[in-house]
Amino acid sequence: MSSINLFATDLRDRIARGELSAENVVRSCLERIDATESELRAWAHLDRDAALNHAKRLDGYRASGHPLGPLHGVPVGIKDSIDTADMPTERGTVIDAGRRPSQDAVVVSRLRAAGAVILGKTACTELSYFTPVETRNPHDPRRTPGGSSSGSAAAVAAGHVPLAVGTQTADSVIRPASFCGIVGFKPSHGLVPRTGILMQAPPLDTVGAFGRTVEDAALLADVLAGYDPGDPDTRPIAPPRLLELASGRPPVRPDLAFVKGPVWDRAAPETQQGFAELVEALSEACDTVDLPDAFGQAEAAHRQLMTTGFARNLRPYYERHHDAVSEVVRRTIEEGRDVKAVDYLTALDWREVLNDGLERIFERYDALITPAAIGEAPLGLETTGNPAFCVLWTFCGVPTVSLPLLQGPNGLPVGVQLVGRRGHDGRLLRTARWLTDYLSKAD
Repeated sequence: MSSINLFATDLRDRIARGELSAENVVRSCLERIDATESELRAWAHLDRDAALNHAKRLDGYRASGHPLGPLHGVPVGIKDSIDTADMPTERGTVIDAGRRPSQDAVVVSRLRAAGAVILGKTACTELSYFTPVETRNPHDPRRTPGGSSSGSAAAVAAGHVPLAVGTQTADSVIRPASFCGIVGFKPSHGLVPRTGILMQAPPLDTVGAFGRTVEDAALLADVLAGYDPGDPDTRPIAPPRLLELASGRPPVRPDLAFVKGPVWDRAAPETQQGFAELVEALSEACDTVDLPDAFGQAEAAHRQLMTTGFARNLRPYYERHHDAVSEVVRRTIEEGRDVKAVDYLTALDWREVLNDGLERIFERYDALITPAAIGEAPLGLETTGNPAFCVLWTFCGVPTVSLPLLQGPNGLPVGVQLVGRRGHDGRLLRTARWLTDYLSKAD
């Protein structure tokens, strides 16, 4: 079996045992990129020589008997909105062409310390917003891979790398994972530090993980998670052992709650039918639960937090490079400038109100189940898709994971989104793995 077909956990173990060399694994990834990148365009920057030289050093380190990090020799892609000191970080905009940060983002430093091989920077939309890039969907190059973490999702789905890092302020991890048929994990807000990452809206911005299995996403998130004094939303407590929890058996059968949510009417008819069949297949393990009407406030409140954050954090682009910024970014910044302080603070209050409502549901259920996107990836590259089914959960800051469990009418993947209790990321991942195992046995 080629190493590009192995899961990240398998690669890590085989490299640690000396059955595979990090150098050969990196070469296999580069060969796969050479074969498909001209069509997919998942990468903003590749540093082949640096990656191969690093892999060789890691092989020598292992051969000398030194202890190995949890990602020793495993190739990883980094979204181009995340700073890397040895590679450009251009944030998907010509304004930042050639930009070279002076130091790594905290998550990149943690990856290096864990022994990961940073293969390069994956393409992202302009300033991590909605303007599409040239990246194609590996399942059908005529379709979008989603955004804004377009390249990260496409690179994992195409076998370029086993793992990649993305970010989400609305739906930029979960929706690309759904469209590309891989696992995307958005942790609880504040679990992973954002120091050295393009800031859009601090109450919403979250770093996420892409992999092909729940365990792979947990492996990556384990390395990224933890306190950073540079990020006030992280807390000085021990991070959860996500991979250990995800790999374990639930003490009892999880109870799931299928929620349609306030945007159910936007789901494609075949998505609605697919979830009806999924709920039926889960039988007694899944109840249908209605969210209170108050959850309909989330979309507008999220919009206020996001546009205000844009107006503040992306102001230099707007003021100094007005004509080089896309119209959609300019409009969003202008919209944020008009948000009143009282409305912004009210939006923050709504976040806590809705989380209180979720807490009552999670007293009964292990996870909520809902679509990750309205349907399969749309044709054309003019849009990255509709964020409707992710906004509520990003607004509340709860952990979510997209699982490639359904197919659309064209045979393309449609993700099933599991939503967990805020701060209970490990339990969510364990439930997600249980669900994939349960459905595979049912087949």
